[in-house]
This record gives sequence, C-alpha cells and structure tokens, in this order.
Amino acid sequence: MAFFLQDGNQLFTGALVLMLMIAVLEGVMTLIGAGISDMLDNLLPDVDLDTPDTEAGGVLTKLLGWLRFGEVPALILLVAFLVGFGVTGLLIQMIVDSLFGLLLPGWLLAVPVFMLALPQVRFVGNLLRRFAVGDETEAVGRKSFVGRVAVITIGEAAPGSPAEARFSDEFGTTHYVMVEPDDGETFSQGEKVLLVEDCGARFRVIRPASQHLTQNN
Repeated sequence: MAFFLQDGNQLFTGALVLMLMIAVLEGVMTLIGAGISDMLDNLLPDVDLDTPDTEAGGVLTKLLGWLRFGEVPALILLVAFLVGFGVTGLLIQMIVDSLFGLLLPGWLLAVPVFMLALPQVRFVGNLLRRFAVGDETEAVGRKSFVGRVAVITIGEAAPGSPAEARFSDEFGTTHYVMVEPDDGETFSQGEKVLLVEDCGARFRVIRPASQHLTQNN
C-alpha cells in the first residue's frame, strides 16, 4: 500500500480509485433504474468518421472514432482508459524502482503513459464491438432515436428544463436520453413522449398523437 501512495504513483493510483468509484456509482444508479452509461453516451456528440481532418475538431473526431466511441458505450471506454493508465503507470514505476531504486515523477510519466493507454482502449473497444455489441447491423445511433416513444423516468420535462426518459430499441437495448418539450407542454414522470428532433445533448419531444405508437412502445 505504501508503494501505491508514494508521490510518483499517486496519479496512477488515483486513476484506479476513480475507476472503482465509477463502477460503484454505476451499480447504484442501475439499481434505481437510472444507469449513467447511456446518459454519458447521449451527452457526447455523434462521431462522424467522414469529417475532413482540416475542419475544426476533425482530428479529435478521428481519434474518437479510432477509439470506438459511438460503437461501444463511452463509460466502458472511460473505465478501460483509467485501468490502462493506472496499471501501465504503476508497472513502469515498479520496473524503474526494481532497477534503480527510485520512482520517476508522476508528471514526467503522464504523457507517455497516456499514449500507451490509448491503444489499450482501442483493444477493449474492438473486443466489445465484436463480441458484446454484436453485428454492425444491430448498431443503433442517435439519429435513429427520432420517431421513438420514450417514458419520462426522472424529473418533469418543461421548456428550458429537460428530464430523463427511457426507451428500448428493437434489439432490446435500453437507452436513456434527456428530453425537452418542443411545443411548450409539460410532461411528468411516467408520461410517454415522442422524440422528434435531436438537439445534441437532448431531444425535443411532443405528446404521441397516435394511440398505436404508445401501445407498441
């Protein structure tokens, strides 16, 4: 324990502690029916791999696509990064300590360890994309959410005050999105809403006009 808490290791130990805290929080939130994984995905922009590198944010978009953002839940990729960053840093410090009897400054290792952690994130993303997420034909993007009926789960959706809503896609995957009324109406917890427009971090919604829609969602 003393090794993990030494000055040169605190950055990497902190990454592992943060990972454990996220895991516990996700478990607690899931028990109350409000997992943070889909909420995090919905806060992130869609990754368009066709964006030219010359455009602002193009390089970042390519990097996110390389890491499988948009194909694998962002929370899992974040956890993979924290584990890779923490474990890689501690392993390097352990080797240096055994060879030279000292630890390198954490800030000195931060950048190279960060770069070493990225391929590990991609490796995890590729595994989940192939074995856990399923075929690409089953991938559901945010653009396909428009037209779906969701149920308000947390809060009251009012103009300027979004609430959380939940729905399941055709593959049985549950999605959580933030919704805000499109026409000034207010929706309470338990009410069904129709997603009509993707506004980035939230969706505009209206009351479903067809009874058939609410009966099949």
